[in-house]
Amino acid sequence: MSAIDFSDPATIAFLTDALTAAGVKGLEISRPDGQIRIDVSGEGGACISTQLAPPRPSGSAPVVVKAPLAGHFCAEHPAAAVTPQTLPRSVSAVDLLGFIRVGHVLLPLRAGHSGVLTRLLAEPDALVGFGDPLFEIELPS
Repeated sequence: MSAIDFSDPATIAFLTDALTAAGVKGLEISRPDGQIRIDVSGEGGACISTQLAPPRPSGSAPVVVKAPLAGHFCAEHPAAAVTPQTLPRSVSAVDLLGFIRVGHVLLPLRAGHSGVLTRLLAEPDALVGFGDPLFEIELPS
């Protein structure tokens, strides 16, 4: 599956029309490279806001992947055989790095950037809060 191009007006119009037809009041999608929010009002259309991340200069600090919500951090799927992650390793933007577990629900954690996964910043099964650092990724120069 390819990433949604938030800079394409046709894509935004399609999303807005689909939300309106489904009776959904709004949608917010956040990714490391930007964020889009579509609020569908009952009268007169929709309010759309986008925010793109600024380009990163080469040689800049590594990207830190943070917890999107509070829960227990899992570096591997809990049902998988226990094999520690080998670091450093190359990752693509869509690679699965781990999970946040809330009860029996697992929220997958994607890299969000292509580069080299260099550090694990949280202990496996640790209780983490929203925004706590989990991984460090060095971007290619």
